[in-house]
Amino acid sequence: MRVTLLGTGTSHGVPAIACDCAVCRSDDVHDRRLRPSILLDLGEAESRHGLAPGGASSAAAAVRYVLVDTSTDLRAQALTHNVRRVDAILFTHSHADHIMGLDEVRRYNMVQQSAIGCYADQRTLGDLRRIFSYIFDPGTPSGGGVPQLSLFEIGGPFSIGGVDVVPVPLMHGSRQILGYRIGSFAYLTDCNHIPDQSWALLEGVDTLVLDALRHRPHSTHFSVDQALQVVERLRPERTWFTHICHDLPHAATCARLPEGVELAYDGLVLEIT
Repeated sequence: MRVTLLGTGTSHGVPAIACDCAVCRSDDVHDRRLRPSILLDLGEAESRHGLAPGGASSAAAAVRYVLVDTSTDLRAQALTHNVRRVDAILFTHSHADHIMGLDEVRRYNMVQQSAIGCYADQRTLGDLRRIFSYIFDPGTPSGGGVPQLSLFEIGGPFSIGGVDVVPVPLMHGSRQILGYRIGSFAYLTDCNHIPDQSWALLEGVDTLVLDALRHRPHSTHFSVDQALQVVERLRPERTWFTHICHDLPHAATCARLPEGVELAYDGLVLEIT
């Protein structure tokens, strides 16, 4: 599996509007951070299923490219990283920076000539129906102007294209949201607490992408020190911090982090065995 980090910034993005801090004025491309999202490339169907094209499970095996969240910057991310197909979307939660690019998937509907499956918890699905009510209103004219989506409520572990997906409940302030684990990889963004029952779901993770907003404490996100405590408990082989604000310069922060831990950056590609 290949994971591309499309965006590693906060809801404001970096540089932030009307900010002249050193990170926002930085020439280091690693300090330019779009809103948070990742793309999972599950690989060729044959390698996942042992099936030839057109086999009995070819419909399920057709799912290869899975987007996690439709960030506000989805169009720019898709153009920058040549994202030519999206077969399914996993949502962590329904805050603006994670869903406001949803309308951009219309283009994938047109190219692929099919609806896209969207997977989320009950609250997030309800918010999507409310915020994007025109999408789900039968009276809205079609003809390419409305995303074609199929919504599925997550109630526990499930499978996409033959790949097992484990939703990991997390706390984002007082709201429960979802992280995701696939094999030895886990993506835990927008969290400041991991509930007791979720630690077992993360045992044996080798590659971890984890929220670490800044050094100072925050009410809904892990600080760097808090994120390092999670790393110490899980002991993955490598960890990448994401959802990074303009308080953290990339090079200087990475130089102070322990071995095996780095700040993620837009465009980072992870190869997961």
